Amino acid sequence: MIFFISDLHLSPRSPGATRLFLSFLAGRARQAEALYILGDLFEVWVGDDIDDPYAAQITAALRAASDAGLKICFMHGNRDFAIGEQFTAAAGMTLLPDPYLLVLPEWSFVLSHGDALCLDDHAYMAYRAKVRDPEWQRKMRAKPRFLRSLLGRYIRFRSARRKRLENAVYADLNGPATDDFLRDHGYCTFIHGHTHRPEKHDHIVDGIHVERWVLADWHEDRGEALLWDGERLSREAIL
Repeated sequence: MIFFISDLHLSPRSPGATRLFLSFLAGRARQAEALYILGDLFEVWVGDDIDDPYAAQITAALRAASDAGLKICFMHGNRDFAIGEQFTAAAGMTLLPDPYLLVLPEWSFVLSHGDALCLDDHAYMAYRAKVRDPEWQRKMRAKPRFLRSLLGRYIRFRSARRKRLENAVYADLNGPATDDFLRDHGYCTFIHGHTHRPEKHDHIVDGIHVERWVLADWHEDRGEALLWDGERLSREAIL
């Protein structure tokens, strides 16, 4: 049994989602072999060295689940792209590249956060190119911690403002680019997050039926995990 989650956007401002995640880690998640977190675990992350009691709480919970035998794999999202090896090691997680091909005895999946395929959102793609640039990240990490904390506040403000102006509508994946992605990754079942539009899409690529599962974002009163039971995928509510 494997769980896939994304877009929890955890922060001290989301006590409900935090409670749900901590309960999930301490309980239901430990019944699985592995947990794949496909980005945006945190609302914002500006460096592993930030002295943050809230992040320390999440780190400890992840480590406890890992120590109990749960394999936890993490992939960067657009909010927590600055998470590094210091945090993942402390949390007992394995850092994955994006995309990542997960080959199981029963089936194969290609995993991604999903934002790299939102090509029609030109403003976001320009922002993504900047913050994912290794040199930009190196300079950001070199800044004093208090400046990076201010950057985190700005990112939250920018996101909230954009949601208000655009009525919280997230750009979807570009259709032709998604089909090319599926083709390039051997027509594997595609699992991703980012768009906050949980749904199962059926693609026909070169005459081959390929499923694309979009993970749900978490809220203060509910979360959701995608479950692979060895035969099929299904959604499981986290309450």
